[in-house]
Amino acid sequence: MNKKIAVQKINQLTGHKASIFTIGAYQSSTAFLSGAGEGWAVAWDIHQVDKGQLVAEVEGNIFSSIYLQAQNYLLLGNMYGNIYWIDLGVQKAIKNTVAHQRGVFDILSVAPYIYTVGGDGNLLKWQHEPQIQLLEILDLSNHSLRTIRYLKHRAELVIGGSDRMIHILDAQTMELKQQIIEAHRSSVFNLAISPCERYLLSGGRDAKLKIWDIEQNYALFKSIPAHLYTINHILYHPLGKCFATASRDKSIKIWDAESFDLLKVITFEKYLGHSRSVNKLYWLPDPPHYLVSASDDQSLIIWQVNLTA
Repeated sequence: MNKKIAVQKINQLTGHKASIFTIGAYQSSTAFLSGAGEGWAVAWDIHQVDKGQLVAEVEGNIFSSIYLQAQNYLLLGNMYGNIYWIDLGVQKAIKNTVAHQRGVFDILSVAPYIYTVGGDGNLLKWQHEPQIQLLEILDLSNHSLRTIRYLKHRAELVIGGSDRMIHILDAQTMELKQQIIEAHRSSVFNLAISPCERYLLSGGRDAKLKIWDIEQNYALFKSIPAHLYTINHILYHPLGKCFATASRDKSIKIWDAESFDLLKVITFEKYLGHSRSVNKLYWLPDPPHYLVSASDDQSLIIWQVNLTA
């Protein structure tokens, strides 16, 4: 059965003074947080989009962020390799650690640990209770590590890097289990795991979207020339029926989660989308599951995406 997508632009949020590199969950199901090149972390609420709140200001570009709800902590990774641990209860940075020699490109929480990857090719494992402490450093690559995901049913960390590889590690021991050599012709910029954990999706600087069959020892299932330039982000819809990709070619594309067919292309020309690279995506968890996109054009756009059979 053919699926159709209806897309509507709801709002465009401005206020950042530089490229926006990260968006993620915040303190409620209607809230989200953005981080950008001027060092601002800004909280937004879908019901009050004209009232963005500056939550933190740090040095340099914010490349990565994560909100820890149980502790009410915000972690921000910047271009210099610093990680800022911010206690939002007191609006104060409780720790500023030079974690990586170069940028902190991704942060992952797998309770009770935090994992970070960066431009120095290292994977770092942290604890944050009862105190913030670096537990382990793994020198994984001579190139930048760009993205990290967790495969729950196999307890594996999956990491993509500028070495063109995908690295699969045991999440507990951090032992390297497998590597997909030459996964892309150039940097592996982002990874996503399908909700059923059957497929690993990778997006590269080569503009290819690749699907790997986890149950078949990560064998390549499909390779799709998905965009014109780098695929910056891949993200599944909360209900798992579709996923979105964001690219340096200024577009967002919506794909069927089962067939991997292209369903919709969102561009500036057709939908008044972004005028520059689309760097990050975030689906709000509650219906109607708005999609939020972040761009080098210094704006965020809220989209309503309706999928029908």
